[in-house]
Amino acid sequence: MPVQPLAHALTGARSSRTDVAEFAHALWLPVRDRLSPGRAAARLGGTGAHFDDDAAGLEGFARPLWGLVPLAAGGGDIDLDPVLAGIEAGADPASPEYWGEAVDRDQRLVEMAALGLGLALTPERFWDPLAPTSRDHLSRWLARINDVECNDNNWLFFRVLVNLGLDRVGSPLANPAGTEAALERLESFYLGDGWYADGAVGRADHYVPWAFHFYGLIYARLAGERDPARAERFRERAALIAEDFAHWFDDDGAALPYGRSLTYRFAASAFWGALAFADVEALPWARTRGLYTRHLQWWRGRDVDDRGVLPIGYAYPNLTMAEAYNSPGSPYWAAKAFLPLALAEDHPFWSAVPAPSRREPVRTQKHAALILCDDRDGGHVVGLAGGQNADQFRHGPEKYDKFAYSTSFGVSVPASGYWLHEQAGDSTLLLSEDGVQWRGRRAPEDVKIDDGIVWSRWRAFDDVEVETWLWPQLPWQLRVHLIRTGRPLRTAEGAWALDRTGDRPPTSRGPEPTTPGSASATTAAGFSGIRDLDGKRSGDVVRAAPNTNLIHPRTVIPTLLADLPAGTHVLRCAVLGSRHGEPAEWRTPVTPQPRTPITTPPVPLEGVLS
Repeated sequence: MPVQPLAHALTGARSSRTDVAEFAHALWLPVRDRLSPGRAAARLGGTGAHFDDDAAGLEGFARPLWGLVPLAAGGGDIDLDPVLAGIEAGADPASPEYWGEAVDRDQRLVEMAALGLGLALTPERFWDPLAPTSRDHLSRWLARINDVECNDNNWLFFRVLVNLGLDRVGSPLANPAGTEAALERLESFYLGDGWYADGAVGRADHYVPWAFHFYGLIYARLAGERDPARAERFRERAALIAEDFAHWFDDDGAALPYGRSLTYRFAASAFWGALAFADVEALPWARTRGLYTRHLQWWRGRDVDDRGVLPIGYAYPNLTMAEAYNSPGSPYWAAKAFLPLALAEDHPFWSAVPAPSRREPVRTQKHAALILCDDRDGGHVVGLAGGQNADQFRHGPEKYDKFAYSTSFGVSVPASGYWLHEQAGDSTLLLSEDGVQWRGRRAPEDVKIDDGIVWSRWRAFDDVEVETWLWPQLPWQLRVHLIRTGRPLRTAEGAWALDRTGDRPPTSRGPEPTTPGSASATTAAGFSGIRDLDGKRSGDVVRAAPNTNLIHPRTVIPTLLADLPAGTHVLRCAVLGSRHGEPAEWRTPVTPQPRTPITTPPVPLEGVLS
């Protein structure tokens, strides 16, 4: 019988510490059952990542430790013998299951961090039972992180955690100078208001709460006595970002699927647990607990496959959206959500009754170039995005540079570089010369954001420049594009991708099939529509290629279409979405409220931007 962790462990309106502990344990069991003979590797699937299979096996072994370490530290009754056997075999250079010596920017450096946490937080469970020879092997294997190059981003925290662990167990291989240098570099990435960039030219995304603040709060608790000033900075910065990040979650607990590495799933709740771990009451404990609990509950039924294993994907198994660095063990970074299991049951985080969500209707978050919108009528949280440079990641433009992201409608990535249905162009403007190959916004050249409005300038071709303004007029989102093109173009602008699973027929086109200027679809999952504010584009409903959307495996995308000659053009539209069927607003005129532009447009935009 496959283990269904969320279905079994989080069944009530409130999940207690005991429930979450059972969930962490249940998530581990299918991994334990797939450990190699020497227990040093977990073989969880047959797909590959850019790194070698030995590192992938280590990843499958180590990532569940983000849950097992706090579970053990909190007094959990768990058999760690398989873990200890795996450590002995994996760290032994003479073992056939040796993990291998780390080199520069090696995946092994990433996985060392969970072992470092085990030594730092509960050495009596993860160090003391090892034989002296095994301790020496482990400390030497871990200390390699001080001799090689880490990626110049959140990876530097792995060096910090490893050295915290080595120092805790008294290893002479701990490197305080290396730790200090890593921490100074990490702090140089701080942007203000609680936000970091993930590296010198990095992005602001989920890695800020689930990496920078998560590790920083661990450091604040474990090293606060010897480094009190930095520990206080880490606590203060985490408190600053809490209100911003709370706006990424809807009433049901779903998080905004924005940015890379979303296969880590409920790692999005790790920040809330880390606040508790470091005793930072950034929000009232009841509110923090509510955000944490609802997010874990949202994943019930969306987490594991029929083997009880967390697969690569998001709300369903999906390799289309995967990163090049996702091996079958990668999703188990979700176990970072279990950090508060290190706390006793009477900690105020656990004793608090989860409080309902509370969000502002519109909240501008300049460091991430996002406008977070609470569309309560539509039943979802929306992020209007200015875009970030993410070209080095698979589907980076789709994960960062689409115009809007939703906790209900998600976002889509292309199945190929050809044809409109394969491109899955939800929440974007696609441009093409031939109607076969399409290009949307990617790596915008400039982005500006002000209170409730975001502008970007981007190029689809060398001689095609687009300026885009986005702003909410709830429940609508409004878009204006100023296009200067030196060539004829075909254009396609998409609304939300709507789940069509089980619907026959799945779509309708506009209020009437032949109505120009709009496109809409209604299914059992809700409504998605887009309206051209000038009535000059035609509407169609694109049946997207399967497995392109992160939340729904089959979708349709209402789309506006137009051909443009070379020259200067203005396109304006309004987009509407709801989980609850067609909203009344769809049948009424859209009257855009004038907004002051944050750049001066070179041509009049007909009163929408004034």
